[in-house]
Amino acid sequence: MNLLARLIGTVFYVGYMKPAPGTWGSLIALPLGFLIFQIGGIWLFLFAIIIGFFKGWWATQQMTKGRENHDPSEIVVDEVVGQWIAIAPVFYAAWRLEIDVTLLWPGWLAAFLLFRAFDIFKPWLVGWADRRDDALGVMLDDVIAGIFAAITVLILAAFFHLVIM
Repeated sequence: MNLLARLIGTVFYVGYMKPAPGTWGSLIALPLGFLIFQIGGIWLFLFAIIIGFFKGWWATQQMTKGRENHDPSEIVVDEVVGQWIAIAPVFYAAWRLEIDVTLLWPGWLAAFLLFRAFDIFKPWLVGWADRRDDALGVMLDDVIAGIFAAITVLILAAFFHLVIM
């Protein structure tokens, strides 16, 4: 198997951590995303999501070629991309308001928990993408879970800031 595909797909072997490699993938996404955001701001972070998606799709194709299992647990690049999408509203808010992104820790926590919930339970379109049984479906189910989580983070933030405060 292609070493580069394995490094990308497993996010430098994080995908081999047990138990729950998907959760480890989501966890590693947070400091990686933070680092990218600190280096290049929101635009580099958004660009990293796009590049991560296409590199992840390629790596997943390579790693699953000729295998029956279309979504082996060691592939966690999809969780990284999905988690980045889920946390994007938090990073955007910090960038837009020019505040330290670590001050928005409730948003980080919500994005992580919501993404994991959507990824594990696979409601509606998340489940549809997962049932594709191909490399694109592996990536898409987490992208959609990330979008659902991001939307929910926005709703929770609006509720908290507009209704409670």
